Amino acid sequence: MTMAVCAPAATAQLLADELPTEFQGVGIVQRLDEQVPMDLEFTDSNGKKVQLKDLVREGRPVILTLNYYRCPMLCSLTLNGMVDGLREMEWSAGEEFDIITVSINPEEGPELATQNRTGYLTSYGREGAESGWHFLVGEQDQIETLAKTVGFGYRYDEPSGEYAHTSSIIFLTPEGRISKYMNDVRFKPRDLRFALVEASEGGIGSPMDTMLLFNCFQWDPERGSYVASAYKIMRLGGVVTIIILAIGILVLSSKGPRGRGPGDGQLEVDSMGLELSQPVGGKA
Repeated sequence: MTMAVCAPAATAQLLADELPTEFQGVGIVQRLDEQVPMDLEFTDSNGKKVQLKDLVREGRPVILTLNYYRCPMLCSLTLNGMVDGLREMEWSAGEEFDIITVSINPEEGPELATQNRTGYLTSYGREGAESGWHFLVGEQDQIETLAKTVGFGYRYDEPSGEYAHTSSIIFLTPEGRISKYMNDVRFKPRDLRFALVEASEGGIGSPMDTMLLFNCFQWDPERGSYVASAYKIMRLGGVVTIIILAIGILVLSSKGPRGRGPGDGQLEVDSMGLELSQPVGGKA
């Protein structure tokens, strides 16, 4: 334990060296704000050549997933978990946001992309989602460039014919910059909604969504979820208090001082400390 604390880098390297060969290099390196090359070319489920920029609508954030269509378990867990969360949202793929799923296996073709597309769209069950969820295959160099850009580490295991990889969905801005990672197989609807609002930079969602996201909640990478931020809530409370005080001062100032009429009295204080009214020009 002491050695781990004193030499974390060495320990991390030791742990990496002890990993089986098929798992070395596997994982996620978060590259927030990195620009994804939107001119990368893939093939869609119809066999048509497309560039990533062709699939992104103006103003819409994107959920990007890297999977492979013959994956025996983890890919389906990730995509099914995402679909479960998306089904509970009122927003729909193809309307407020888009989804791009890319196979990391260059041997997979449009037929497999079509089969997966049909299955997941049926599970999602949203009308019009077929225009907003794209299933792609591609050449090795294009796949590697995309994976390297977003920090998605994977490795092909030749004996099994499978790919070792992790579970992650990645949120992109409408311009293709990386906004958020969710590394899990279960996704809360609220987290998905906030991540999309954040990726859109306020372009989608209600004013209440924006207010809650930027003034009450923050992303907790350890929990993998958006949580209430005490600091943000206190800051918001302070701002609200200042606004209320300012309004009160303005209201009082707008009334102004009241003038005295001819019959108004002047106040005097007698020996008992009582205030006595004395008419102007009159006798006490």
